[in-house]
Amino acid sequence: MLPKLISVVDFHAMNEPAIGNWGDTSQVTSRLAGYWSFDRVIEGQGTMHGFATFTPLDQERLAYREQGNLRLLNGTELQAEREYIFSKSDAGFEVFFKENPPRLFHAVSLSTRPGGRLSGDAGHLCNLDNYRSTYTFLPDGKFVIRHVVSGPRKDYTMITTYSRIFRRGMRA
Repeated sequence: MLPKLISVVDFHAMNEPAIGNWGDTSQVTSRLAGYWSFDRVIEGQGTMHGFATFTPLDQERLAYREQGNLRLLNGTELQAEREYIFSKSDAGFEVFFKENPPRLFHAVSLSTRPGGRLSGDAGHLCNLDNYRSTYTFLPDGKFVIRHVVSGPRKDYTMITTYSRIFRRGMRA
C-alpha cells in the first residue's frame, strides 16, 4: 500500500532514463530534487519500504520528506515518516532536523571515488550515541545512505537505497 503522499497513477518508471551523472560535488543537492522510492534495512530490527520527496525551498535548500511501511522482525507493521532539510554547500551538503529553528544533524563533504561514485562521510553525537553516516551517489542514478549507530542506548546499522521515480510529464 502506498502512503497518501503519492498516488500510483501519478508515477511511472518504465522506459525512463536514470540520472547517471550527479555532476560535481556542488550539484548533488539540486539533482536530488524530485521523487524517490527507497528500501531500508535496519540490521537486527526490521525493514522499511517507502517514498521520499526532495522539494526545493529556494536555490540552496530542499525539504526532504519520507513516508513508508516499517516492518519489525517480530512482524509488527507501522506507518513511519521523517523530515529533514538539505542545504547546499560548496563541497556537498548539510542535513538539518526539521525543527524550528533547524538543528544541524551533520555536514557531508563529498569527493569522487573509483568507479564514478561520489561519496562522503559525516558524524553526529546524540547524547552518548554516535552516528557515523556515509552517503554514496552511484553512476546509475541511485544513492545509498548508511548510518552506523553505536553507544549505550543504540547499536545498529541502517542502510537505505534510493531509486528515482518519475511523475508523468517530467524529464530526467
